[in-house]
Order: sequence, then C-alpha cells, then structure tokens
Amino acid sequence: MSAADAGLPAARQAPCALPVVAVVGPTGSGKSELALELAERFDGEAVNADSMQFYRGMDIGTAKLPAAARRGIPHHLMDFLAVSEDTTVAEYQSMARAAVADIQSRGKLPILVGGSGLYVRAALDVLEFPGTDAQVRARLEAELDAGGLAPLAARLAVVDPVSAARIGDGKRVVRALEVHELTGRPFSSFMPRRQHVQPTLQIGLNGDRSELHLRLAARVHAMVDAGLQAEVEALIPQGLREGRTARKALGYQQFLRVIDGASTAAAAAEDTITATRQFARRQLTWFRADPRVQWLDWSGPGLVDAAAALVSHAQGGRGA
Repeated sequence: MSAADAGLPAARQAPCALPVVAVVGPTGSGKSELALELAERFDGEAVNADSMQFYRGMDIGTAKLPAAARRGIPHHLMDFLAVSEDTTVAEYQSMARAAVADIQSRGKLPILVGGSGLYVRAALDVLEFPGTDAQVRARLEAELDAGGLAPLAARLAVVDPVSAARIGDGKRVVRALEVHELTGRPFSSFMPRRQHVQPTLQIGLNGDRSELHLRLAARVHAMVDAGLQAEVEALIPQGLREGRTARKALGYQQFLRVIDGASTAAAAAEDTITATRQFARRQLTWFRADPRVQWLDWSGPGLVDAAAALVSHAQGGRGA
C-alpha cells in the first residue's frame, strides 16, 4: 500500500518549525479524546497509529471515532484498507511521514495518536527496513532445509556476530543472512534506535490499573450492545476470514467463533475483555520502556491543561 494508494501526497521536504506530538498509551486510556483537545487548541490534525483502525468497516470493535465525533478535525490513515488486505510497517512508515510532512507544510500541528507501538516508532524514530529478495530468501531456506541451522548460524557469526548472538531460530538467521547479502551491512545495523527523525513530544497516558480494567470491561460490553457481532457478520463477505491481520483483531476473532457456533456471545465478550487487558499490559510495557515518553494521569482533572503545557513548551513557549 503506497501513499498514493491511501490518498496521500508523496513525502516532501517540509518546514519543521512545529514539532510532532504523539499521544500514546494503552487501549482505553483516552488517547483519541486528548488528541482532539490538543488539535483544537493548537490547530492540529490527527495521524492514526492504531493498526486495526486502518480497516474499513472495523468501527465498533476498534473504538474508532465516528466522523461526526471528530469535531471537524482531519484524521489521516484511517479506513484505507479492506479487511482482506494487509500493509507492512515499512509501508506505514512511508505513509505516516508523508501525512506528517503534508500537515506541517500547511502550518498545522501533526498529532500521532494510537497504541500500536512498532507503528509509532516507525513513524517517529530513525528506523530502517531493509528490502527482501525472493530468490535469495528461497536459496537460503533451501540451504536450511538441506543442511540444518548450524552451517547458516556459523556463516552469520562471521559476518554479523551481534545478530548471531541474539537470534537462534532458522527463519531469523535466514533473514539476517539475506539482509547482509543484499545490503553488505550486518542485520544488527538496522536495529531501531531511540532517536526521533525530527523534534517530537511523546505524551503517554497511564493511571490506576484497576480503573483501566473496569474501563475496558465496560467498553467491550458497550461494543457488544452497539452491534459488534453484526459488524463481524457484515465483514465476512468482504473477506474478513481471509485477512491475515484483520481476522485476528480483538473482538473480531472472538465473535467469529460465535458465528461459527463454537462460542456464545457472553463467552466471547469475556474472552475479549481478558484479551484486551492482556494487550493493554503489553502496550504499557512497550511504552514505559521508552524514557522519552512524558506520562500523565488519564483521570487527572487537569489532564488537558497539563498536556497543552507540554505542547506549548515543545513549541518554544507558544501558547494555545
């Protein structure tokens, strides 16, 4: 999926007087609402970094803001994929940076919002994605099948000892050797760095864990009441079952089992709540590992003012 396919202009040089703001954190923490508040105060536009909100028709189960609730604020990189399609993180990186450059070129503030950690990093950080070659990959895989892992691992230890010490499964060893053969660089040199590509403020939302659990349970039940099962049923003819990514989305995989007669709606709701809590825990672990994130309490009465103060400071003291 290219930027043009998603209806975005090609990436171009743009003035960087305005920083990029990213609102991150676990699902259910209020990221979308805070992004709207900041967009209104600072003349901003939102860039979606929730990988499940890329999909057309996946609205209820992804808690996607309906157009009427977006307060007239443009939202980029939503609804550009069919449920049968996929995109890569590298493709998303290109589209997100094109969207950011376009927003900045019009004097607006780009606000990246979402909880898909790798997509956030791809948009914001120095992160390269080496290419691939089907013939090289097939040859290396044939070597793996014929001779086992040891010869390939030994070859990797010579050309890329850092990667050889980190990885031990055949698929990843093949990938590391493929990258070295194609680029002349060790695979380890492509590992991400915590270095922003341009001035960036990351605002993270966190708070009481038990409160989050209650929020997530209430949200899942609200999704069910709003017609999640019907949404899943409507997406099946559009290729939901065939989509490698969309069919695995929280809530969708659980209610596909209900439609197949393998579960009940009540059980699917409870399974979704459990899976969503586990996902939120993984999101928090991911974002808390990044020392650049500035954390705010999602339930604090002064949340919006505190976030706005951070943005104003990042802009060099300009107020809302």
